[in-house]
Amino acid sequence: MIIHSSPLPEVEIPEVPITEYVLRRVADHPDRPALIDGPSGRSYTFQQLSDAVHALAGGLAARGFGRGSTLALMAPNVPEYAIVFHAAAVAGGTVTTVNPTYGAEEVAFQLRDAGATELVTIGMFAEVALAAAAQVGITEVITLDGAEGTTSILSIFGEPMAQAPVDVRDDVVVLPYSSGTTGLPKGVMLTHHNLVANICQCDHAIVYTPDGEVALAFLPFFHIYGMQVLMNGLLANGVTVVTLPRFDLDQALGLIQQHRISRFFAVPPVVLALAKHPAVDNYDLSSLKQVFSGAAPLGGEIALEAAARVDCEVVQGFGMTELSPVSHATPPGMFKSGSSGVTVSNTESRIVDPDTGEDQPVGGTGELWVRGPQVMKGYLNNAEATAATIDADGWLHTGDVAIIDEDGHMTVVDRVKELIKYNGFQVPPAELEALLITHPAVLDVAVIGIPDDSAGELPKAFVVRAPGAEIDDDGVKEFVREHVASYKQIRLVEFVDEIPKSASGKILRRMLRDGG
Repeated sequence: MIIHSSPLPEVEIPEVPITEYVLRRVADHPDRPALIDGPSGRSYTFQQLSDAVHALAGGLAARGFGRGSTLALMAPNVPEYAIVFHAAAVAGGTVTTVNPTYGAEEVAFQLRDAGATELVTIGMFAEVALAAAAQVGITEVITLDGAEGTTSILSIFGEPMAQAPVDVRDDVVVLPYSSGTTGLPKGVMLTHHNLVANICQCDHAIVYTPDGEVALAFLPFFHIYGMQVLMNGLLANGVTVVTLPRFDLDQALGLIQQHRISRFFAVPPVVLALAKHPAVDNYDLSSLKQVFSGAAPLGGEIALEAAARVDCEVVQGFGMTELSPVSHATPPGMFKSGSSGVTVSNTESRIVDPDTGEDQPVGGTGELWVRGPQVMKGYLNNAEATAATIDADGWLHTGDVAIIDEDGHMTVVDRVKELIKYNGFQVPPAELEALLITHPAVLDVAVIGIPDDSAGELPKAFVVRAPGAEIDDDGVKEFVREHVASYKQIRLVEFVDEIPKSASGKILRRMLRDGG
């Protein structure tokens, strides 16, 4: 067995509930803004956040909500999201975070699967929420803005309560659902300890200054990246969080300028915009200390181009919902082109050949396996899927093909299940996408395998042209031909208006396959 341990120092992980850890420093900076709503400027200081969390927890408990209860939270990024999330945690219950763009059937599936008894949303999504609630027998929908036909969250606040007793290692505090790009979404059981551990594990990888920084949070809080790295991780480190309900490039750039944002967490399409979009030149982005990309692989060329344009380091990390989410990240000053960084503290990695099951040495290619305190408890009501993902020794099989080099840096090559098999050769779509996106006429791209009787699969590129640019099928194919082996050549090209992606920035290849 070849184990790649973290090169970063070990960290001590306290045995405390998540909210206690997130609010651990409120007394040090009670009047510092904790959450600011970007569009309106509505804000809460750290003391106001703590007071609201504990008062809403008391109100929830008075309604009978507590250990064993599940609250569904279906809202965009607003300051009150953190209040509801942590109030449920303080009351001893579980939060299941719901994608607010879901339809009623999708919401009902998650409510039913999670066993939710409370549903909190906003007026914009009340119609869908009410329809979903009716399907599962929830008789009351709570809204943050007191929409007509719903119960206002303000009416639920009660006497403040202290943290209800919980078993931090066993009690599930949050139940996000995996993206569901294949099959039905699965509830990912994350404990208080999972969440606290992962915030601690990032101490030497995502390093904040103690005197207070400001971060922009447009990545959805319902998704593990936004929930943990942004909402919980930032607040736990005393960072002021400026929320943005929906990503708009000009609005985001304006907020960076207005609030002197120092931390910008993004996904590859947004980093691409920082590198190429003309609007970037209209704003003062000099306050930025770091741009951190996650959720999908970021090509090294784009990272360097964006870094040069905004004059700060652009790095990336790797994670997944089942890992709470971070297993690899790039510490300050350790950028390496294309790398997702090094294994974070208190974590072990392996690179295993998916065909032979043999561990690969430094520089070898195989499936990334991860073990550490951030590994989920399992999938809800799905022991079979849990056993297929976490083995008897505690290794979580990520499904990602990766390499760990001599410096301990991990680079994702592709997904095991997304590898294209062309005449027996494995063709990684991510490699071709990272190459094609460097072409000045290409704004965005996705590559999938198309079934073929003779070759097995043919690599096909879906290309979004850059505004005003001209490139045809032959131009795409010729560009790739100059850079990669013959078996990796693009055989088919289709020009599209946009690449379908999940809220977290992952390419929805299934949609391309179904339509392409």
